[in-house]
Amino acid sequence: VQLQASGGGLVQAGGSLRLSCAVSGGTFSSYNMAWFHRAPGKEREFVAALSRSGATYYEDSVSGRFTISRDNAKNTMYLQMNSLKPEDTAVYYCAASPNIVTGPRTLYDYWGQGTLVTVSS
Repeated sequence: VQLQASGGGLVQAGGSLRLSCAVSGGTFSSYNMAWFHRAPGKEREFVAALSRSGATYYEDSVSGRFTISRDNAKNTMYLQMNSLKPEDTAVYYCAASPNIVTGPRTLYDYWGQGTLVTVSS
């Protein structure tokens, strides 16, 4: 299974970006999906997750600003990020698991390579 994250870039505070995660080599609809990010000097941390059945979960600091979604016909997951803040600056990674929806990053089976989001103040 391969995950390819894209859509990162440089944006001003208050702006928006949409990240994509294209999945190949597996049955996309059977995976629970998630986004993590790693800010400079920090560990990789949970951002949002989306189960096979459509249940969503968000880290508190992004709830109400970010929206996770999936298109099973396109084998792609998205993260719509609005009202971006400088503290959202990080490398964003997508992850997939057939078993868990949320949990420690070590439990996710598959990872994308990451896409950099930089939010300027």
